[in-house]
Amino acid sequence: MRIVITGAAGFLGSHLCDHLLADGHEVIGMDNFITGSPDNIAHLAHNEKFSFYKRDVSNYIFVPGKVDAILHFASPASPNPQSKSGYFNLPIQTMKAGALGTHNCLGIARAHNAKFLLASTSEIYGDPEIHPQTEDYPGNVDPIGTRAVYDEAKRFAESLTMAYHRFHNVNTSIVRIFNTYGPRLDLEDGRALPNMIHQALLGQPLTVYGDGSQTRSFCYVDDLIDGIVKLLYSDEHFPVNIGNPNEMSILQFAEIINKVTGNTAGITYVDARSARDPQRRRPDITRAKSILNWEPKVSLEEGLRRSIPYFKQKLGIA
Repeated sequence: MRIVITGAAGFLGSHLCDHLLADGHEVIGMDNFITGSPDNIAHLAHNEKFSFYKRDVSNYIFVPGKVDAILHFASPASPNPQSKSGYFNLPIQTMKAGALGTHNCLGIARAHNAKFLLASTSEIYGDPEIHPQTEDYPGNVDPIGTRAVYDEAKRFAESLTMAYHRFHNVNTSIVRIFNTYGPRLDLEDGRALPNMIHQALLGQPLTVYGDGSQTRSFCYVDDLIDGIVKLLYSDEHFPVNIGNPNEMSILQFAEIINKVTGNTAGITYVDARSARDPQRRRPDITRAKSILNWEPKVSLEEGLRRSIPYFKQKLGIA
């Protein structure tokens, strides 16, 4: 196939490029580099099946030649208010990527009779009132809260995707991505895993907010990409959760990171950041298992061991 990937220079987009090229497809990457990095796709510069266009997908985009599929992964995703590339500091761009960007990409899919796959997020569930989260749960989201520019952009993108499927008969899929980690993840991302790995590799105590009882589940990037590609090849149109259902407390997670990295600085506790920070997050992957025959294979400790050399390189640690 000839496949367009927006957000191709991002963490997940670049891994998707690698996987789909390895599957024998031709890949056209698009990114405007406001959050993605040219370093993530530099190794593809001499690949004859890869081409790249610097584009902002919230503006009009044109792709010459045929298109068999378009995967829309372009969006700021970091919740770190100190990061220039986080959605707190790019609120309008985030909303445009989810609204105008999705509209433009769906237009390409419709014009070429191509498959469209939307990268959505577990954040559409907000601070969930059911646990674990199933795809039919509508969520508990504050539309004007501090995280709303990202949450609501993705919720709108899902609605628009289903409208194009139902009204224009576009072949669409929606993946709801849960916490993912691995090489190329930005250590300034602001979420628990990159924060703690950053601190551990520098020999610092790991910061735990509150008592550390809040929970997360973490999926290694290779597992996640495998699930996304299976969804791309499927005929499923409704949202599918892709993530690791192995839930643990943030405190347990911090202890594992210290163990794997050999960090002896321990843990420090600080006041909880925000009442709007979700307290529990875990995917129900029943649909992914039954429809895609997918479930994660890489354990947290193994995934961390695979990731640490990359993070050490980025930090300049031998």
